[in-house]
Amino acid sequence: MNPSLELQLKTLPSEPGVYRYYDKNNNLLYVGKAKNLKKRVLSYFNKTLSGYRTRIMVGKINRLETTIVNSEYDALLLENNLIKEHQPFYNVMLKDDKTYPWICIKNEEFPRVFLTRNKIKDGSEYYGPYAKVRPAKILLDTIKHIYKLRTCNLNLAPAKIDEGKYKVCLEFHIKNCEGPCEELESKEDYDEKIDAIRGIIKGDFRRAKEYLINQMTKYAVNLQFENAQMIKERLNILEDYQSKHTVVNPNIDDVDVFGMTSDETAAYVNYFKIRNGNIIQSFTTEIKKMLEETDEEIMEEALIEIRQKFDSDSKEVLLPFHLSVEIPNVKLIVPKVGDKKRIVELSEKNAKEYRIEKLKQVQIVDPERHSNRIMAEMQKLLRMPVEPRHIEGFDNSNIQGTNPVSACVVFKDGKPSKADYRIFHPKTVEGPNDFATMEEVIYRRYKRMLDEGESLPQLILIDGGKGQLSSAVKSLKILGLYGKITIIGIAKRLEEIFFPEDSIPLYLDKKSETLKILQRVRDEAHRFGVKHHRTRRKNATIKSELEEIPGVGSKTIELLLSKLKSVKRIKEANLETLEEILGKYKAKIVWDFFNAE
Repeated sequence: MNPSLELQLKTLPSEPGVYRYYDKNNNLLYVGKAKNLKKRVLSYFNKTLSGYRTRIMVGKINRLETTIVNSEYDALLLENNLIKEHQPFYNVMLKDDKTYPWICIKNEEFPRVFLTRNKIKDGSEYYGPYAKVRPAKILLDTIKHIYKLRTCNLNLAPAKIDEGKYKVCLEFHIKNCEGPCEELESKEDYDEKIDAIRGIIKGDFRRAKEYLINQMTKYAVNLQFENAQMIKERLNILEDYQSKHTVVNPNIDDVDVFGMTSDETAAYVNYFKIRNGNIIQSFTTEIKKMLEETDEEIMEEALIEIRQKFDSDSKEVLLPFHLSVEIPNVKLIVPKVGDKKRIVELSEKNAKEYRIEKLKQVQIVDPERHSNRIMAEMQKLLRMPVEPRHIEGFDNSNIQGTNPVSACVVFKDGKPSKADYRIFHPKTVEGPNDFATMEEVIYRRYKRMLDEGESLPQLILIDGGKGQLSSAVKSLKILGLYGKITIIGIAKRLEEIFFPEDSIPLYLDKKSETLKILQRVRDEAHRFGVKHHRTRRKNATIKSELEEIPGVGSKTIELLLSKLKSVKRIKEANLETLEEILGKYKAKIVWDFFNAE
């Protein structure tokens, strides 16, 4: 270790702050935040690091820098800004350079309302950004169905209008605009519409409804029933939009919601902005794990980054789990029951669906990365020392002990390797004894692999419970392989995973990809075994019928079956055909046996 780095480690402060690691070429490797800088930084150097990437990074550290701040939240903000500015190689980052759309209410006389991706500091109001353009377009279309707004870019200053410089355009004649350019609509009426539109965009429909109801009432009082009906239709459009976008209790107002799911390589975070029970913004992103970060660490980073991205100033944030960080004047809540709990669950569901969608895309575009992720997940869930790149599955098939076969199927990188499949016919077992059969087959399989110097699997899967698993373990112990190869059993009824010398089974999530791989191996071993069992049983039945012919031996039976393929075709063959195969003497015996009548 660099002597100056060693000295730095001894003199670290025990204050909240940010630390930065540099390599010997002065490249920034990593930026981190800590409630206690001394404890956090020393943890990298005083413990055995489990993560491969973390060990690599620590080996490159040549010096470090620290910055002390007032609180952990200040550290989180500073860390986030430094990561965005310098983009260190080993940091988690929300790499999202897309320009998102905003709804703009233009700072002008008789403001226009439109969609834009350019946020200009000209005093205009910008609402968003919207993670997807479609919801923003639906909202704008709804607004345009309800309110007639101008779309031209004319300067409608009072002096210009008074000069009579402008004439109404086609938009006025097709009833999409009320004609403010010719003073056919007052500024007060137009501004009232803009106020109602602000409310709709924010998820508050009350002012818009009041405006429409007042308009409808005014027309009805003046006996202008056609106009009143037109306003009623607009009110119906607004109520329909509100009903489709209200997802929780309307009393839940101005709240940020975060949901998350993660795997070995990445985390997926969903964000909702809730106003008056409406989701007015939704955003989901994938965050690659760089140094085995915990879900809590990633959520803290995402919380700050996403709230900054969407200019959120909500004083209440709903989360799926507790965080250690505290944000001034903001309540971080983990709801247990009720509507708030349901909206967090909806956010988590969105994160999970996004993950599934991404993984399907990766499976198509980058199958190697998809395979690596599944292998890493299997290693962790099945408590294995290495990834199960080579899996072998075993299953026995027989009917009351007759025509028994044992199937061995091989999966490599999670996919069947059919050229390596094997079928075993038990030699030392008589009758229906699954345990003894499994013991014999496992011994024969791995004794031969050892003798021939073949590469052994990392995982053996036995179709069955504790009994079959124990029998297989006996053979591995005899061969000296127990402890060198992971071996498990899978029981069909509840899909329990059994480990040797462990009475408590493991229950995997039904949607787990690890469980799906194990089920596929088990099902493929069963299919392969049953197929060969049926073939053997069928051949045994055929031979037994032909063996009843007096004077016909096994060689004659094999010759007939090789030429005519089935007993049915042998029965239907004429004498001349049989003579060509067997000669006159044997042909006459076979033909007479099937045609005695």
